Amino acid sequence: MAKFVFEAKGPGGRDFKGEIEAANEAEARVKLRAQRLMPLRLIAKSKAPGAKKSGGSVNYKDLQIFTRQLATLLSSGVPILQSMETLADGSRSPGLTNALRDIADEVSRGKRFGEALSGHPRIFDRFYVNMVMAGEESGNIDQILGRLAQYIEKNAKVKAKIKGAMVYPIAIMCVAALVVAGLLIFVIPKFKEMFAASGNELPAMTKLVVSMSEGLVKWWYVIFGIIGGSIYAFMAFAKTPAGKDMIDGVLIDVPLIGNLIQKGGVARFTRTLSTLLGSGVGIMEALDISAKVVGNHLMEKAILRAKEAISEGKSLTVPLAKEKYIPHMVTQMIGVGEQTGALDTMLAKVADFYEDEVDVAVAALTSMMEPIMMVFLGGIVAFFVIAMYLPIFNMASAAGGG
Repeated sequence: MAKFVFEAKGPGGRDFKGEIEAANEAEARVKLRAQRLMPLRLIAKSKAPGAKKSGGSVNYKDLQIFTRQLATLLSSGVPILQSMETLADGSRSPGLTNALRDIADEVSRGKRFGEALSGHPRIFDRFYVNMVMAGEESGNIDQILGRLAQYIEKNAKVKAKIKGAMVYPIAIMCVAALVVAGLLIFVIPKFKEMFAASGNELPAMTKLVVSMSEGLVKWWYVIFGIIGGSIYAFMAFAKTPAGKDMIDGVLIDVPLIGNLIQKGGVARFTRTLSTLLGSGVGIMEALDISAKVVGNHLMEKAILRAKEAISEGKSLTVPLAKEKYIPHMVTQMIGVGEQTGALDTMLAKVADFYEDEVDVAVAALTSMMEPIMMVFLGGIVAFFVIAMYLPIFNMASAAGGG
């Protein structure tokens, strides 16, 4: 029996989390439903005895190159075992090399390729393993691997663009904080000595800045401790279900940033679901995997609610149309795909559209944020400069008048 960590909704909308033992994920879900719990997240805590686990993760570029090379070797008629050994010898990543050698060893003992991959979840996630297993079942694993390589590349590009857009304002804020701290600790005290020697009454703005400087110099360890503790507490809260709901809910409603997050989530969801369905993975399993790559907790729960509705016999369009964070165009396109029997193709078109929309949103956000951040940073510096030079101007005026 394996152990699964779960998050679920109970009667009255209460949140539950814990562990449950079951032979597989499907049985775990049945057991949770028997307890009147609706599973939202279910993760295997332990693997079957004898499963080997990799010592570290692998970056997306190395994984994408490996997948593309493996697809090429298999399509050329090279046996899977020989292909794995060849790629293990040529890999630049120590973690991937060790994992490939373990997998090759298990395959040589008769284990199926997909099962061998599942023993290294930090490198080959559930999405990857399910794709490979579907390829083994259908006999076109080389084509499936080609799709996987393309998916990894496109998904990584979308993530990188969204991260880049989010990192820029954070970096500017950090620079602003360092500039302010530097002025308060090293520059303002010099002016304070000069003002004290003059004996003149200081303007209110100057008094405020001097008080801030004195407080930071005297209590810097307390201030930085509070800031560090607040960041740690925020990060810990962000990992809880309630924290994810609140933070993701706030971010997705922020102008410009929320639009980017929503479009990026839709692009990842539709691309993943299209890839899985096109490879022969069942709709329930595909939705469960796709929900976890969205990147927003509220959108993830919306997709999981749609999955529960499908298990009750409804079409995918009906539950998704009721969700606030799933665009109306997406549900319309999905409805057309369901009616024509080409859902995977329609989802791929939606993914292409929203990936282009992410590019446009990132460009728009960057073009707006640059002048805003520059004005913000310049305004802070200007405030301190004016505050420090006001007394000097007053002294010059008094001297000129005398």
